[in-house]
Amino acid sequence: MPIDPKVALGAALPSQEFAWSPSDVQLYHLGLGAGGRWTDPAELRYLDDRAPQVLPTFATVAATLRATEAPRVSFPGVEIDLAKVVHASQEVVVHRPIPAEGKASSTGRISEVWDKGSAAVVVQETAVTGSDGHPLWTARSSIFAKGEGGFGGERGPSTRSELPDRAPDFDVTTPTLPQQALLYRLCGDRNPLHSDPEFAHAAGFPDPILHGLCTYGIVCKAAVDTVLGSDTARVTGFRARFAGVLYPGESIRSRMWLEPGEVHIAASVPEREHAPVLGDVRLTYDV
Repeated sequence: MPIDPKVALGAALPSQEFAWSPSDVQLYHLGLGAGGRWTDPAELRYLDDRAPQVLPTFATVAATLRATEAPRVSFPGVEIDLAKVVHASQEVVVHRPIPAEGKASSTGRISEVWDKGSAAVVVQETAVTGSDGHPLWTARSSIFAKGEGGFGGERGPSTRSELPDRAPDFDVTTPTLPQQALLYRLCGDRNPLHSDPEFAHAAGFPDPILHGLCTYGIVCKAAVDTVLGSDTARVTGFRARFAGVLYPGESIRSRMWLEPGEVHIAASVPEREHAPVLGDVRLTYDV
């Protein structure tokens, strides 16, 4: 059986030790499209050679930057074909600004396993500590595995929330490049769904799709640039549910509602009648 909730739930994930450099941070930001405003001092802070500021979403790639193989969905009690899996949600809580260069270690566990009937949702939590012994960030992510439900587990809660009932305070459209996925995959996500047309077709898509975490980072950057004056140090967290796909070369429209200490965001694709791409998006920040 691909999923055994009795084994999976609460199971520890392998710990990791990893490091990153300013060049790694630059590559990640370029993978999100940073540098489009190549003479803007605020934009160039993301690409400084010695001390680039770091988006909190860098946490999603910091441990896998050196990966060159496609990821495997293989955890205690969980063994799933990669072609059946899509990223369902992602959250990063930063306990202090991520440095441009550092070393860290991570510990994690499978915190939830939900049976959606025709699919399964597996949630994992990871805590990351810097080499100085102090917490850096905590990440929580979930995957949606098609055809892997029906194992008799609980269905789980609904996490969807409503947007404010008023016009957005900001409305920003961000373009992506046709080669965006091929560039972003250099950050360590070599899933062929994002680069191999035949693999994408077999998975039910007309073309390779952009990494959900690339879209996640692009929307975070758009919010930081728009609301926080491009100051990543003010961000305390960012979360989103992956609500649809984006194809490289399409645009992302981010409608933003500003509240004290947080920004509510809805992200959609203008080229496809504003089909949703991210939902339940929240950026929290120091006021």
